[in-house]
Amino acid sequence: MPATAKRKNDPEGLKKRILAGALAVFAEFGLQGARMEQIADHAQTTKRMVVYHFSSKENLYVEVLEQVYQAIRQHETGLNLAEMPPVIAMARLAEASFDYHISHPDFMRLVCSENLMRGRYISQSTRIKTLNQSALDVLADILRRGKDSGVFDAKAETVDVHRLISSICTHNVANRYTFHTLFGGNENEQQSLARNRQLVVDATLRYLRPV
Repeated sequence: MPATAKRKNDPEGLKKRILAGALAVFAEFGLQGARMEQIADHAQTTKRMVVYHFSSKENLYVEVLEQVYQAIRQHETGLNLAEMPPVIAMARLAEASFDYHISHPDFMRLVCSENLMRGRYISQSTRIKTLNQSALDVLADILRRGKDSGVFDAKAETVDVHRLISSICTHNVANRYTFHTLFGGNENEQQSLARNRQLVVDATLRYLRPV
């Protein structure tokens, strides 16, 4: 069967291409600036087919949000951190989060765009709220084991540790060019990344150190 015929008979493949194209376009232009024609071009299809599968640009945007949050949460749960000692597990989680943000800049751009809209669309998705509970569950298990063994501060709260890790990882991507221009000194990009990657580990473990 010709490749073109297979593509026409592959609605799930088309939906995946549309979602991938939409992520790229939304990350570049935001919801308001994105055009359905641009998304269709990325997916090598027509605007009519995009509308057929997702009804509206807003519905497609919410599905893209759900997809990117599902991807990062799956990445975290796939690290097998429960098998590691708590300090090593926490360091690994911080490193993996940093690496994920660096290698998925469109995720960060989409999150920044949603924050500019004051969370208008993410608040409409119960699925995203459910998905993101896994981030706290993974972290809570590491914290519990660390507290039980005395290596983590018993007063440390799960959401605060998540905020700390997320803050450094997010800042590194969201302010990458302005911060390096203003404060980068003579560091090259790789040196800056290596230092910031170590920073998220050190800051997290020092915050958790028992008083």
